[in-house]
Amino acid sequence: MYESGAYESAVSPKDRFVTVYGRKPVLEALADRNLAVDKVVLADTARGRTEAEILDAARARGVPVRRATAQRVKVLAGNGKQDQGVLADVVAPRMRQLIDALAGSRAPRSVLLLDGVTTPANLGMILRTATAAGVEGVVVPRRGVATIDPLVVKASAGVAFRAPVLRCRTAAEAAEILRQAGYPLLGMVADAPETVFTAEFPAKAAFVVGGETSGVTDAVRPYVDRWMSIPMAADVESLNVATATAVLCFEMLRRAQRSSR
Repeated sequence: MYESGAYESAVSPKDRFVTVYGRKPVLEALADRNLAVDKVVLADTARGRTEAEILDAARARGVPVRRATAQRVKVLAGNGKQDQGVLADVVAPRMRQLIDALAGSRAPRSVLLLDGVTTPANLGMILRTATAAGVEGVVVPRRGVATIDPLVVKASAGVAFRAPVLRCRTAAEAAEILRQAGYPLLGMVADAPETVFTAEFPAKAAFVVGGETSGVTDAVRPYVDRWMSIPMAADVESLNVATATAVLCFEMLRRAQRSSR
């Protein structure tokens, strides 16, 4: 079994939140009573309508507002152009550390590991699809994968806030942790002879989904036990990563429903 202590230094204090930035996304988060907003950070340069709207909305929800320099807000938001001097940390109730998820008594049976998925729209659609299909964990590393930001939230139609996101530092670290925890890794690649419809799915497994251009990275490939493809017709070479992941997720759901009958 893996030693969780070896990875404790990788824990980020923001792994409990989805940070949204910009006046409209922050106001939408504050207006949604189904979301728990931990805090709002407002630039000390914010004035006029934006400041008044944010302060009024936060006060109505009882959400604390902290002041920071405009540069600090940019750093915290991770976006230098679109933060508009304000961000909010929204509690993501199903987000947790990968090591914690695997150490619990109810460790997930099926896990998606995202490796190099850098387009926010694709990440958002993957989170929405995986959640809808009942995938119990989606590993979204802090490095090498798009940040869960307002663009991802929009692409997921808000599902990103409640998706079963599992955090770690890198995809390679996640692959090592999963392997040590007894999860075989099944990777997606275009030319594998086995397909998602013919391959055997272990009762407990991690499915590796590679990035939009290069697929599964060289750092993660050595950890993959078996490869699968999606059969294509009419000389189509591949699918968008979000579409391919949707095929995989709902094949996983189909098999789970069949086995439970």
